[in-house]
Amino acid sequence: MNYGGGACGFIASQDEERFVSEYPTLLVSIVKGENDEHWAFGECTHERTSYVKRGESPDFIGTSSWLNAITSAVYLSLMGPAGMKELGEGILRRTAYTIKKLASIEGLRVPVFSGPHFKEFIVNFDATGKTVAEINKKLLSYGIFGGKDLSRDYPELGQSAQYCVTEVHTLDDINQLVSALKEVLA
Repeated sequence: MNYGGGACGFIASQDEERFVSEYPTLLVSIVKGENDEHWAFGECTHERTSYVKRGESPDFIGTSSWLNAITSAVYLSLMGPAGMKELGEGILRRTAYTIKKLASIEGLRVPVFSGPHFKEFIVNFDATGKTVAEINKKLLSYGIFGGKDLSRDYPELGQSAQYCVTEVHTLDDINQLVSALKEVLA
């Protein structure tokens, strides 16, 4: 499970100590502020961090982590209490939309694997007669970086690429990808 990479990320879980105490990270939590009018963010479980326990701590943080924590707290406060849910639902909708649009292109098999897809999915180009490398090279002329070529790492998938849709991709971006792929594969 990845929660944001080496710089910063988010994890959401039930508010139970048995879960929260296992996170090897700097924890910033949301609570109702004074008079229940505003939301507030603050460090929780400070007593378990390396600042208190030194070498016996389960965390992997450094002094500069607070800069990321402050930035994240501002981001979360701007999103509001339901922001993470709304973000996830938006990504799920855009991912499903992209899969549906790409599946309508002749010669593409998408998704390769069944089940729900959050952000990432595999597109197989075998029936097009073109390699992922050729397709990605042509997509660059449209200003589009194609999916990660999986043919070398996973030859059993044939000419397949991993595509990813996030909150930064608009429906116009997705439609532009679909249009460009139709032209490249024509």
